[in-house]
Amino acid sequence: LYQVPRNQTKLTIMLEKLGMNYDGRPHSGLDDSKNIARIAVRIMHAGQLMTVSSLAPLEGAPAPQMPRYRN
Repeated sequence: LYQVPRNQTKLTIMLEKLGMNYDGRPHSGLDDSKNIARIAVRIMHAGQLMTVSSLAPLEGAPAPQMPRYRN
């Protein structure tokens, strides 16, 4: 039902195919995340099963380190 060609997986195209508008500023991490969540909710409300296709490590990214300066 929601399968589209790989070249049409842009966020704006997914929203357009669902009859939705982009909310927020393009390429804002927070706004992109909110729009992706809206897409997921719409798909689940339509009865489509969503499955995990890959996993990120639970520990996440390493903590930032102080830069080392040369004398």
